Amino acid sequence: MLALFIVISLGAAFLISLFGRKSKVFCDITCNISTFALFLLSLNSLFVVRQYSTVVYKIGGWIPPLGICLVLDGFSAFMLVTLNLVSFLIAIYSINYMEKYTDKYKFYSLFMLMVAGMNGVILTGDIFNLFVFLEIASVASYALVAFGVEAEELEASFKYAVIGVISSSFILLGIGLLYAYTSTLNMADISLTIAQKGFSSVILFVSVLFMAGFGIKSALVPFHAWLPDAHPSAPASISAMLSGVLIKVLGIYSLMRIFFNIFGVTEVMLTILTALGAISLLVGVFLAIGQWDLKRLLAYHSISQIGYVVLSIGLGTPLGILGGLFHLFNHSIFKSLLFLNSGAVEYATDNRDLKKMGGLKEKMPVTSNTSWIASMSISGIPPFNGFWSKLIIILACVQADRIGLAFIAVIGSILTLASFMKVQKFAFLGKLNTTLDKIKEVPVSMRLSMIIFAAICLFGGLLLIPHLMEYFLKPAVNVLVSGTEYAFTVLGG
Repeated sequence: MLALFIVISLGAAFLISLFGRKSKVFCDITCNISTFALFLLSLNSLFVVRQYSTVVYKIGGWIPPLGICLVLDGFSAFMLVTLNLVSFLIAIYSINYMEKYTDKYKFYSLFMLMVAGMNGVILTGDIFNLFVFLEIASVASYALVAFGVEAEELEASFKYAVIGVISSSFILLGIGLLYAYTSTLNMADISLTIAQKGFSSVILFVSVLFMAGFGIKSALVPFHAWLPDAHPSAPASISAMLSGVLIKVLGIYSLMRIFFNIFGVTEVMLTILTALGAISLLVGVFLAIGQWDLKRLLAYHSISQIGYVVLSIGLGTPLGILGGLFHLFNHSIFKSLLFLNSGAVEYATDNRDLKKMGGLKEKMPVTSNTSWIASMSISGIPPFNGFWSKLIIILACVQADRIGLAFIAVIGSILTLASFMKVQKFAFLGKLNTTLDKIKEVPVSMRLSMIIFAAICLFGGLLLIPHLMEYFLKPAVNVLVSGTEYAFTVLGG
């Protein structure tokens, strides 16, 4: 089953690149069937983890650490569901949205290649293969940011690629030093070797390299310079993928997997994570408030919301990790929806400037209502899903006796609400701009995707019901809390 996550997505990318030029319908069907199959497989992985705790697939029958392996545990199952749910809904949205671009098949091929890379990052048990899959996803995303080939998009893609290469160089150098020190690339075996040799200056230096490399991928302040240009410039489908899942899989997931399960997290590392999270939270939301470009405003909020995730996980407590992971999932949903809303607005009005909008609710009721739901969710207003994860984060800060961090989380949420009230006022409420008299609601596939995302925002809090938590959130929390026990689980699996 584990290999199928990579095989299906790579196979779809290959088939679309071969036959997609002749038929747009073939592209739409192949991409949507593939992403739906991946979503069903990811749901099945929750039940597999519930039954077996950890599953290790030994490629070619070679037992790790001698051979390459794929590992499915609670954390990877959680990330697989998040990634493939968002990918499937964005594929539905793209059926109509990508019609305005030429060479639609190239978009789908690169899209599935990016999904394959992210699935590989989540499942691999080999740190060099993690880098390979990370590069597959990254290179596809560089091309997708530039997909419209306008000057703004090409400039943003170039900047993103240059900074991405610097990030990858840090990560590759870290992996090289780690291999020289441990003589292995299997992540579980690396963990055991470090436990035997001790946390030396080499591992400290590698930790700094990884913090910089994966920090750039996750767009934490001060590593965030590429994001405000890359996200607004890309097509809405790709903006949603970048903000919804790419920065989380390539950045947050990789960072947490390495520091919690391989190196073993220390108090110093937790302090650095909470500091970076708090700074990102505040800097992102303050930069967002002054923006009038709708997509740029959303891009800065991605930095802020990732700050919530890292701050909470950096507390190192079970409640903090629960809040961080739940907010990671919730952010994937409401931020993807917000970028799809912005794409719908741009699709209908050919405009992203809030000052030139107004009264869109009259002409675009579905886009308006789903945008309002997503805005309330990201602002932490009950009963939407963002409220529950932010509440857990604040309670975790109080429980850990970090009242200052709790205060920062509350301030960030208030400023987020102010920012999205501006969006609602200038884009959807008030009097309809006379230049927008002839616009109409977006096509059906775009509306369907936004409605499903909005429904998840509305009912996402139900994931905290104990029975559902046992399948989705709790296994992921347990993996991070158990730390370097990951090594014994994998090598004994």
